[in-house]
Amino acid sequence: MASLYRKEIRSLKGVGERRAELFQKLGVSSVGALLRDYPRAYEDLSSPCTVRSAPAGAPCAVRACVTESPKGTRIRGGMTLYRGRADDGESEFSLLFFNNPYVADLLREGHEYVFYGKVTADFLKYEMTSPEFFPAETCPAVKPVYHQTQGLNSRLIAGCMKEALLLLPENLLDPLPPSVREEYSLCGLREAMEQIHFPVSLAAAETARRRLIFEELLVLQLGLSLMKDRGTGESGFRLEDDRSEEFFRLLPYSLTKAQRRAVGEAITDMSSGRVMNRLVQGDVGSGKTAVAAALCYCAAKNGMQAALMAPTEILARQHYEALRKIFEPAGIPTALLTASVSTAQKVETLAGLADGSIGLVVGTHALLSRNVTFRRLGLVVTDEQHRFGVSQRAALSEKGDHPHLLVMSATPIPRTLALMIYGDLDLSVLDELPPGRQKIRTYAIASDKRLRAFGFLRKQIEAGHQCYIICPMIEEGQNDMASVTQYAEKLRSKWLPGCSIAALHGRMKPKEKDSVMRHFASGEVSVLVSTTVVEVGVDVPNATVMMVENAERYGLSQLHQLRGRVGRGKDQSYCILVSDAQNEETTARLGVLCATNDGFRIADADLKLRGPGDFFGNRQHGLPALKIADMAADMDCLNLAQKAARDILSADPSLDLPEHRGLRAETRQLFSHLERS
Repeated sequence: MASLYRKEIRSLKGVGERRAELFQKLGVSSVGALLRDYPRAYEDLSSPCTVRSAPAGAPCAVRACVTESPKGTRIRGGMTLYRGRADDGESEFSLLFFNNPYVADLLREGHEYVFYGKVTADFLKYEMTSPEFFPAETCPAVKPVYHQTQGLNSRLIAGCMKEALLLLPENLLDPLPPSVREEYSLCGLREAMEQIHFPVSLAAAETARRRLIFEELLVLQLGLSLMKDRGTGESGFRLEDDRSEEFFRLLPYSLTKAQRRAVGEAITDMSSGRVMNRLVQGDVGSGKTAVAAALCYCAAKNGMQAALMAPTEILARQHYEALRKIFEPAGIPTALLTASVSTAQKVETLAGLADGSIGLVVGTHALLSRNVTFRRLGLVVTDEQHRFGVSQRAALSEKGDHPHLLVMSATPIPRTLALMIYGDLDLSVLDELPPGRQKIRTYAIASDKRLRAFGFLRKQIEAGHQCYIICPMIEEGQNDMASVTQYAEKLRSKWLPGCSIAALHGRMKPKEKDSVMRHFASGEVSVLVSTTVVEVGVDVPNATVMMVENAERYGLSQLHQLRGRVGRGKDQSYCILVSDAQNEETTARLGVLCATNDGFRIADADLKLRGPGDFFGNRQHGLPALKIADMAADMDCLNLAQKAARDILSADPSLDLPEHRGLRAETRQLFSHLERS
């Protein structure tokens, strides 16, 4: 298979320059990539039914004899309708085709065909409009359906796939050793490749699919494990003195057992002489920042420098202000580095990082700039990891001599899934909230209850509290979706006159956003109307209401993140979800949020309701895209693949044995994009 990745797609019979360009749109540039472009679905032609027994509104196969070849008739709009007739032995039915002059020659009177499409009925008159059809004697039992693009349909792709399968080497190397195939009851690679594309039955397709899913997840797990091993070499900085208890005493609150456990796990890593690569995952408000702060403090007190990278200026400044109050009185100079800091401050910070006098720097992507150099960078912390790619956290790490790495994420993910997504990292889970955090009361309402909700907001404001209102779009768009700027104006003039209201959205300049958030955090603004720019980490303890317009537009995990912006103080807090969507999925999703504050339960529900594609969205976790496996639906297979990976690596840590040569090649192929970056 590996050699076929070096064979260009245009080398296939029937693929010229134009068709090669169309394949490129589908992400296919080689014969190997084409073979790994698996069908997205199948059409079952193995059990034809009659038009009378055809399922309503669903495509099906009907075997019938053509009794009248299609003949063309001009209709309105310059179109030609071709109408023919066929008989399935029980009923006669019409065949309709639009603008297809070849169909008359392809469907010959007196010959049997299998038609695939939807059957419509009207007073015992049956029709099939533009069905696919195959001569009965050569009709496949199962037809593959591929992802396609304009100019390159599924039928053409299937034709190219047949040519590609002919190029499989006679002595095809199966990456799965015979022992693994036997232990997990898996078919061979050649059988899997042939039956996934052109199965003799749906059962054969499922057998092939199971084998290919297992292989893909196994190769992914092996690659991640090897990445972890490469990343846990000797560190340039060993932690000699655990100063975490000293740091804990500086805090005005006590840490939870989960926070102390996470700090302890990280300290053990940093004291081992090997590089720490650890993910701290916790629900909203579980105290990840305190864990990171403890490690930054220990690093600085051991003569290292620490860098904390946040995805937004607002969050970076918030971290900086909070940490500076603790670190500087303890003798650790702290600096902020973002795009908006003054030139003089930037020059001073760059000099302090280069000569080692600054112990902790908090910043945004500005930390990745070439002119940022460190004297003794020993610890790198990235906050909200899903906002950064693997290459970005690696770029910051490369500014030191194998510094320790701590990654923080507030997006709860089931543990098995987290081990896969962040498989190059060790995992610490903060599974309890600090004392005093109250459950946020959550309500889903229709838009006709909005005025009552505004009355509730006014009462909260009169009691001295503040409120967020989230709108999904900046400008008035389709579907009457609320716009931030116009919504804020209506609040001022109509719904909440006399209240201090500000707007915040992604098109504002960083300094403008910063100014609005400072005024909100200081209490000068009572209501902040915003896009989801406030989702990440903003801490305003006095805010007690989060109101989300068009709540159906967001995933459950994102709504949970937004809800986490309130409930950070001592007062009871509320989340109001406004939606007029009445479909079952929306009702179920919002119902989950109203029923629980547990982010891990919500993440599970989100995965089940929306699937992993929508759940992960465009998250830049940096991992290879999976071709056939579904991390949520194929969890059982994932568990088996992880076990197999552990067994293989315990016997052959570098995949050097001859029987693992194929797995090593597949791993390199799957992770080639990381090597290139």
